[in-house]
Amino acid sequence: MRQTSDTVAIILGGGQGSRLFPLTATRSKPAVPIGGKYRLIDIPISGCLHADIRRIFVLTQFNSASLNRHISGTYRLDRFSGGFVEILAAEQTPDNPNWYQGTADAVRKAARHFSQHSAEYDLILAGDHLYRMDYAELVSEHKRSGAEITICSQPVDIETATQMGIFRFDEEGNIIAFEEKPKPARLEQIGRSIPPGSSFAEHSDATPFMASMGVYVFTRRVLLDMLEHEAGHDFGRSLIPSALGRYKVRPYLFRGYWADVGTIESFYQANIMLGRLDAPFHFWDRERPIYTHLRHLPGSLMPEARIRDSLVSEGCYLAGCEVDGSIVGVRMCVREGSRIARSVLLGADFYEYGLPPDHSPGLGLGRNVVLDRVIIDKNARIGDHARLVNEQNLESADGDGYYIRGGIIVVPKGGIIRPGTVV
Repeated sequence: MRQTSDTVAIILGGGQGSRLFPLTATRSKPAVPIGGKYRLIDIPISGCLHADIRRIFVLTQFNSASLNRHISGTYRLDRFSGGFVEILAAEQTPDNPNWYQGTADAVRKAARHFSQHSAEYDLILAGDHLYRMDYAELVSEHKRSGAEITICSQPVDIETATQMGIFRFDEEGNIIAFEEKPKPARLEQIGRSIPPGSSFAEHSDATPFMASMGVYVFTRRVLLDMLEHEAGHDFGRSLIPSALGRYKVRPYLFRGYWADVGTIESFYQANIMLGRLDAPFHFWDRERPIYTHLRHLPGSLMPEARIRDSLVSEGCYLAGCEVDGSIVGVRMCVREGSRIARSVLLGADFYEYGLPPDHSPGLGLGRNVVLDRVIIDKNARIGDHARLVNEQNLESADGDGYYIRGGIIVVPKGGIIRPGTVV
């Protein structure tokens, strides 16, 4: 059996999440729903549990109430195992009155908590990524290579490389340089991350650069030494570049599906992909499924509904509607005549009985609603005959009960779209 009892996991909840607004208006990024019934935080926590890493800290500072509820209601580990999933919210202390200033600063301020738990290695993860990685294999590779810092990296094309931190390697595969979001001219000058003739990894002309995934393994003594003596706030901008030449820094090459869903556009694309048979990622896996809150909901009722290339969660009521290439979240109610295309419906937290309050539309979608490229957050109310299709092809706008970001219409949590509205 692979041993990871010597490892503590630290999941970074991220900052305010402004690029995911309005989905982050009332919740932190790790608490954002995805795939109809999950939350983003379920992905790294599930990976840790499958790797038998059972001491897990989640670092947050913005809108953490819903994340607290989800974690406390979902991840109740065996009290005799010593395992836990604990949220460390940003706090002001007499010696440091500031909130988290970046990824490294968050870990630095949390060190007094996690360092009390004896461990040789610290696994640092992001809370807003979609992927499935074997963390036990990652930690084993860190040990086998004798690395003091291991950074997960993925091959990317030139366009993607300008939005990420890229590495350069020597012929033995050691990381010798790191550049954060280099300009295209700089990438042309570099040419590729891996020098010609190297045998430590395969590479291609289509994806000549290796980019950081924001997933790290640190030997504990090295991490604590860097946090104490380096003043930088971020791993990518400060601590990792300063570590090169001082510590043995190695890559862990990951070639599976991975997406940073930190923007409305990337969140939308990652969800829509899940409805395809050939999707590169599925939440269910026989060996390593993604866990989430157990709701005990009934199967979805879909009288006269036509569903194509979509994912429908449990507890829904879809009556006489059409759903094409979309994601339908838990407890979603869609009434007769509605047509949903290329949209993400996050569902509802409750069922509504009787008349809605203040004569507002009923919970979910009314009759004859048309949606195309829309994200409907939880507990929203879309009135009869509303048409949300972005007719003017706007890239960004703020409207009455909706927002447009990257050309995608977003109705916020609890939002109300009045009957007959056309966007």
